[in-house]
Amino acid sequence: MSVQDFQNPVSQNPANQECTPQPAEEISQLSHAVKHSIRRYLYELDGAHPNNMYELVLKQIEQPLFEAILEHTKGNQSRAAELLGLNRGTLRKKLRSYNLHK
Repeated sequence: MSVQDFQNPVSQNPANQECTPQPAEEISQLSHAVKHSIRRYLYELDGAHPNNMYELVLKQIEQPLFEAILEHTKGNQSRAAELLGLNRGTLRKKLRSYNLHK
C-alpha cells in the first residue's frame, strides 16, 4: 500500500475559482471523510502496525491544505498565514518542507 492509497479527496473547487466559506455540514463531511480514510487505511494494513501514523496523516492533510490556501490567497503568504492562524515564519518553514515555497 502506498501513501497515495491513503488519499481520499473530497469535492474540490476548480483551481481558478475562489473558495467560499463552508457550512458546518460540509466541515462535518470533511471530518467524516478523513475518519473514513484513516479507518480504511488501517483495515487495509491487515494487522500490520503502522509507524508514525500521526506524521503520515498530518503530511497528507497539511500539504493540500497549504496548496489550497495559497491558491485562495493568490500566493500571498502573509494572508495565508493569517487564514491558517500560523506565524508567517512557521508557515514559510512548513512550505519549504513540502517544497511549496517560491
